[in-house]
Amino acid sequence: MAQTQTALSPGKTRKTTARKGRKPDREAIVQEFLPGIRIHAARMKLRLPPHIETDDLVSSGVVGLLDALDRYDDSRGIKFKTYAEFRIRGAMLDYLREMDWFPRSARQHSTRLQHAYARLENVLGRPPEEEEVAKELGISVEELRKQLAMFTGMTVFSLDALQDEDEENGAGLRHVMAAAAMDESREEELTRELKDVLGKAIDMLPEREQQLIAFYYFEDLTLREISRIFGLGEPRICQLHAQAVLRLRGKMNRHFR
Repeated sequence: MAQTQTALSPGKTRKTTARKGRKPDREAIVQEFLPGIRIHAARMKLRLPPHIETDDLVSSGVVGLLDALDRYDDSRGIKFKTYAEFRIRGAMLDYLREMDWFPRSARQHSTRLQHAYARLENVLGRPPEEEEVAKELGISVEELRKQLAMFTGMTVFSLDALQDEDEENGAGLRHVMAAAAMDESREEELTRELKDVLGKAIDMLPEREQQLIAFYYFEDLTLREISRIFGLGEPRICQLHAQAVLRLRGKMNRHFR
């Protein structure tokens, strides 16, 4: 969404119309943001199963934009563009959660992997190697890689919503985000804290995984393009990506317990 450049500043539009006592031109603002919403939906679609439609993601993004228009308060000192993009991403992720497109058993399985990585890192004081994780789980490295490949489909939520899927545990990032949702004044503070904690967590990843995260999320390269840079097969890059996300999820949830 950050890539979208507009001749009209939605933040200024919202502020001006509010000051004059007029409602903002919602249709004009939707048209202004729509190209960015489509770009974000298309990128998200690359990480989703075929039956998830791009148009549905776009529609949910527009709903998020309209929600932002209704709830935006310029007295809080946040630019409307920043606030709207937060709402747009959140609406798309909410839509995917409502679809419940990944089986509960698979989500629980990913939690088991995440906890194994977290336990070993606490014991070792460093990110564990694949051989160490496999031993912890009582499986082979080959089987671990198969399980990581299965988890890859869930990583659409990764850096946008790093949440613990363990529903029996009320703590962690899920609990913090739920509490913030009940108090809109905490959203800006929470977003800053999340970015700070996430940045530190990324810095603690193995170097190759740091590079992969940077290429994938910050430079918008595809896993296929990254595989060419690393000289590895795309399936292996998918496994490394899943492993990095599991490490990050563990770190984030530990911080917010």
